[in-house]
Amino acid sequence: MITRKVRKWERLPGKNTFCCDGRVMMARQKGVFYLTMFLIMGTCSLFFAFECPYLAVHLSPAIPVFAVLLFLFVMAMLLRTSFSDPGVLPRALPEEAAFIEMEIEAANGNVPAGQRPPPRIRNVQINNQIVKLKYCYTCKIFRPPRASHCSICDNCVDRFDHHCPWVGNCVGKRNYRYFYLFTLSLSLLTIYIFAFDIVHVVMRSVDKGFLNTLQETPGTYPLSVLVCFFTLWSVVGLTGFHTYLISLNQTTNEDIKGSWSGKNRVQNPYSHKNIIKNCCEVLCGPAYPSVLDRRGLMPEESSSALTSFAPSSTSIPAPQTTKTTAPLIPNEHTPDDVKPSIAASAEKTSSHKAKSPPPKEEQPPLPTVPPLASPETDAETSISKDKMY
Repeated sequence: MITRKVRKWERLPGKNTFCCDGRVMMARQKGVFYLTMFLIMGTCSLFFAFECPYLAVHLSPAIPVFAVLLFLFVMAMLLRTSFSDPGVLPRALPEEAAFIEMEIEAANGNVPAGQRPPPRIRNVQINNQIVKLKYCYTCKIFRPPRASHCSICDNCVDRFDHHCPWVGNCVGKRNYRYFYLFTLSLSLLTIYIFAFDIVHVVMRSVDKGFLNTLQETPGTYPLSVLVCFFTLWSVVGLTGFHTYLISLNQTTNEDIKGSWSGKNRVQNPYSHKNIIKNCCEVLCGPAYPSVLDRRGLMPEESSSALTSFAPSSTSIPAPQTTKTTAPLIPNEHTPDDVKPSIAASAEKTSSHKAKSPPPKEEQPPLPTVPPLASPETDAETSISKDKMY
């Protein structure tokens, strides 16, 4: 029987969708992402169809060429941001989670009933600054510095910035630079199209008048100009905000929470105190690999292998094994449903020991010695002989 190989992305927890055999990773909510694609492609299509032919003849053929290159770069950065792993951290295995729970219980001790247990945090030192590592109750891990759990994707993301519905994915350690390049190039493309739309209207209005120009293409100018006008402020403002964060080597999540606002003399341990160094680290740093191994193969289970190769009619009975109730991990508490059986077995063994008598010590056999002669025994023997005769 041939079994299908199962990839790890098919069993990954979280609220993500995968395509192309795990190569494409996105959030489940992709409606706003499709709207982003429609707005960019629709606005650029109107510009290429109506403005570019006139501008290429009357101004320069380089205008549509540069617009096409900028449009392709915007789409590449958008797809790179949307389809990539933002830096999702794998969840702890059951054995690892049990070991972490055992360590936490050993560190906190016995908490009285009705009292709230202490927070699960660990302190690490980064550039002479104490940073707290928080415990994630969903992923069962202590999150690395600057990581956070996304409630939409239900995953812990390394260097979590924010969840962007416009790109349909989280923005984190592995795709933040592509997200910034997308917003920057989209701002340039929006300014470029908006500026040459105005130039086109002005040039046609000089020859034919403004009203005649609008009558020739009644839907093109209002639609493209309005979309570019309202998109311009939001996209350019977003680009400026992230430029400010990059210059400080800070994330959106840290800025909203005020993690490094200077209160209590807490400074940003990740900042180099230099704008150029901060920008180089964020935008020109190494490309980090994914730690999920999405396209790896799942290990085959022994039970499925046995059932697939051994027929049911001629199956050999498996030897009986006794179930042990001892904990698999040292110092691990025994489950409640197992405790009564352990107590019953202990009582049985104690009662059996009480009923059975203690074993006697074996003594060596004594040598047989003939009895000594006495006057009484001699008289009795002589009387018996006389009676016989």
